[in-house]
Amino acid sequence: MDNLRNIYEQTKYILLQKIKELFENDCSGHDYWHSLRVLNNAEKIAKTEKCDEYIVMIAALLHDTDDIKIFETRDYENARRIMLDCHLTDSMIERVIDIIWEISFKGTETVSPKSIEGKIVQDADRLDAMGAIGIARAFAYGGNHNRAIHIPDCQPNMNMDETEYRNHEGTTINHFYEKLLLIKDMMNTDCAKSIAWKRDEYMRGFLKEFNDEWNG
Repeated sequence: MDNLRNIYEQTKYILLQKIKELFENDCSGHDYWHSLRVLNNAEKIAKTEKCDEYIVMIAALLHDTDDIKIFETRDYENARRIMLDCHLTDSMIERVIDIIWEISFKGTETVSPKSIEGKIVQDADRLDAMGAIGIARAFAYGGNHNRAIHIPDCQPNMNMDETEYRNHEGTTINHFYEKLLLIKDMMNTDCAKSIAWKRDEYMRGFLKEFNDEWNG
């Protein structure tokens, strides 16, 4: 058991150094600290589920390393290179790649991962898009991409498929209705569901206050 824990901690240490370098200049809310928070969420959820915690840890830390919003990579080349540097087996690498592919939000084409490890990482990532940190990240991303905070006549675009969602350029406030207020009901695990309720309520309270102030 001690040997397995040592391997876990050694791999985690290497991955943290790799992603810290990879996300060094990111200001979009998908930075090193986001990956670290997702890991913390994932480790917490993993304690409540029967799962491979080693795979959960790796996938949580690497889930954004080839995100199309940040990188122009092919076939998850950043994630694959980092895992090869950690001397992971081919089967482990493919398990992690499957999780990374499955967990992303794709509008109406979003899927629930097949494995419990994927479900945990998906929940962990979604939780970081909610609550106070989720609000901060939404406006950081919007500002980073020159998006307006709010345009009263601009209505949310609901029920977008993956292509529409990827190409959509709406306001930050609309993003709450197009994604962030939907993910509470998309959680996979009981642990994440209980956390999501509180964070969802916080976001709804923020939006009410925002609209009250906007309308004077």
